[in-house]
Amino acid sequence: MIIRDATRPDLPRLQDIETAAGEVFRTLGMDAIADDEPPTVAELTRYADAGHAWVAVDEESGPAIAYLVGEPVDGAFHIEQVTVHPDAARRGVGRALVAYAADCARDRGLAGLTLTTFTDVPWNAPYYERLGFRRLAAAELTPGLRRIRAAEAAHGLDRWPRVCMRRDL
Repeated sequence: MIIRDATRPDLPRLQDIETAAGEVFRTLGMDAIADDEPPTVAELTRYADAGHAWVAVDEESGPAIAYLVGEPVDGAFHIEQVTVHPDAARRGVGRALVAYAADCARDRGLAGLTLTTFTDVPWNAPYYERLGFRRLAAAELTPGLRRIRAAEAAHGLDRWPRVCMRRDL
């Protein structure tokens, strides 16, 4: 497996990965998540152009099997999305992408990784806890994380319990 910067030709594939990975939420009765549109090419381009989008591939010229996008928020690198295609699940791909993001964040002088996720989805909060993230109490939320949570609530994601998490670097 190789992790590299996402390029513009990768971006439609990232949308396909997001759509395919969303289907598993149906098994938890979270059809609205499965039906949610993937990030637009314009949104993905913004991350890629900023150097904040990475893909995992099985070989250098092969198609992406997973991706991670994010951006600096309040002194940490905030992981907006990490998604693995179901065909590549349970191979350590997501873990490798998070480790890569941590290395990049550390190199850029950021103090940690943050993310928001569903608390009761096995491959969300419990998974990130195994990767060294901890749940943040409300008093620990930075202004940027509060803005992110407000945007998620406005998008309807609070129909299911969510949490902000952090991993110090």
